[in-house]
Amino acid sequence: MTILIVEDDADIGSLLRRGFASESYQVELVGDGDLALKAATGKPFEAIILDVMLPGRSGIEVCKALRAAGQLAPIIMLSARSSVAERTEGLMAGADDYIVKPFAFEELLARLKVQALRRSQDEGEPRSLTVGRLTLDMEVRQAQIGEARVRLTEREVELLALLMRHAGEPLARSDIFAALWAGHGGASLNVVDVYVGYLRHKLAEVMPAGEQLIVTVRGRGFMFEAPAG
Repeated sequence: MTILIVEDDADIGSLLRRGFASESYQVELVGDGDLALKAATGKPFEAIILDVMLPGRSGIEVCKALRAAGQLAPIIMLSARSSVAERTEGLMAGADDYIVKPFAFEELLARLKVQALRRSQDEGEPRSLTVGRLTLDMEVRQAQIGEARVRLTEREVELLALLMRHAGEPLARSDIFAALWAGHGGASLNVVDVYVGYLRHKLAEVMPAGEQLIVTVRGRGFMFEAPAG
């Protein structure tokens, strides 16, 4: 993922550059609104971290201009301003999230991952997915390998689709929870383990004995391993 960071504070900008680089992100850092607009129209970015208080154009103005120009990348705003009105202004300008300074880099990273997961689900979502020999039909909520089929619940379909889109990539429980259960009151993190268990049990009906599609990666979460063709 390539990220554009728009931050005029040199210390914060350096911290963000180092933090994202350590997570294997490609980073471009600029220090004002005009440079941000020029950078964002010159190359594609998968995400934009945008400070509100900038020299020249404010982050709010930059965000509005980017959205007006058709920029679809997730935008996370950073600001020392924390009132409800100010946060609302940022979100209404087109930001996907708003983080108040000071903040922990780990929180920003987690929120960025959540936005990336949500965006990957929303962008031109097909009604079926095929990874290896497994096909998931989201319209009829059915998983199939060869002639073997199994019906799934709506939430099982959402979870399997998320894992299939990131096949070979471990997804943390917290990221899965945020992508599928955020905003649903009453759910706790262990709901992820419960639904992974449901999926494993059902997918065993279409898989050869002893083979598993969803594996646990110790310390990192769950990963979909495509069945060989």
